[in-house]
Amino acid sequence: MPTPKPNPTVLAVIPARGGSKGVPAKNLAPVAGIPLVGRAVRACLGAAGVTDVVVSTDDHAIAAAARSFGAEAVRRPAALAGDTATSESAVLHALDAFEATAGRTADVVLLVQCTSPFLTSAEVAEAVARIAGGEADTAFTAAPSHGFLWKDTADGATGVNHDKAHRPRRQDREPEYLETGSVYAMDAAGFRAHGHRFFGRTAVVVTDPARVLEIDDPHDLARAKALAPLLDEPATPSFADVDAVVLDFDGTQTDDRVHLDAEGREFVSAHRGDGLGIAALRRAGLPVLILSTEQNPVVAARARKLKIPVLHGIDRKDLALKEWCEAESIDPARVLYAGNDVNDLPCFHLVGWPVAVASAHDSVRAAARAVTVTPGGFGAIREIAAWLLGPELNTPTPLPN
Repeated sequence: MPTPKPNPTVLAVIPARGGSKGVPAKNLAPVAGIPLVGRAVRACLGAAGVTDVVVSTDDHAIAAAARSFGAEAVRRPAALAGDTATSESAVLHALDAFEATAGRTADVVLLVQCTSPFLTSAEVAEAVARIAGGEADTAFTAAPSHGFLWKDTADGATGVNHDKAHRPRRQDREPEYLETGSVYAMDAAGFRAHGHRFFGRTAVVVTDPARVLEIDDPHDLARAKALAPLLDEPATPSFADVDAVVLDFDGTQTDDRVHLDAEGREFVSAHRGDGLGIAALRRAGLPVLILSTEQNPVVAARARKLKIPVLHGIDRKDLALKEWCEAESIDPARVLYAGNDVNDLPCFHLVGWPVAVASAHDSVRAAARAVTVTPGGFGAIREIAAWLLGPELNTPTPLPN
């Protein structure tokens, strides 16, 4: 058993290869607007006890994404990046690279899988505590199960974990545990000595079965996107998280309906609360832009009324947004983009805070990092302004130097 150490070095290693047969570029696939590798990094960085996070990858894009979420990236050699390479080999390589670069020896090492999108920081922290506190040599996340397992044999189906002639009630059976594959924690010295993730005394970190999902194929990814609004902790940005706000128009600042007169002229309805929110964002010094594919001059007229710039009649909103960010020297990772339909998705993938209004298309809500309670055209932008400035829309007081 490991001896507890004060202030141990705890290294979380996230293996993330670039190649994937089941889901192309799987580890970069967004769930609720965040790539899988980013979700794993955030879970580790938010966990008590974790001191360092490293992503082991053979892919430049994954390495860049890992760094953008606050992790270090270790280049995995080709010999350890094939389909037959084990996760243990990647962890050992990353452990060597970390200790050589950091000049510190890891006391606890974690293997964290990107393919478990609903991993929580609390689960990571508990796995760390089991090892760092000396309770166990290894720990892993598992979900309790009371299911009856069967196997099909030449003589017919037989019970694996039960006698088919005796089926006790759920409350009369001890739970068994299904390994989730999301987190494994190990005493680092023991891991080096044994070369695999289970040795010595092993502890189970019990997780909620509802959160167990491992992404292996496109159907799993679709389920993860659909479940994210239900399983993710509600998260909205603060003023400190955002350097600019970019707003779609139709369906975001309007209710997506068009009124026509006898001459075919189009009219839309806007919400005065949205105008109040945008004015407050301007006073706070946040750049605000309207970005729309709509060519109707009402978009420009609304922007003039609000005294903010506008780009409309745009075919590729993501390209226009990228060019605007470059011209304004704004990092897209610190942009909040609010939208409602599928033509907003390319922009969602570009920014750090993709936000869907409550009335948005299901696919847009699934890709969003945050979703308003208010539908588009009924004060959704006022709600977003309140996230950033508080309910009274007060300009934040600058921190003293």
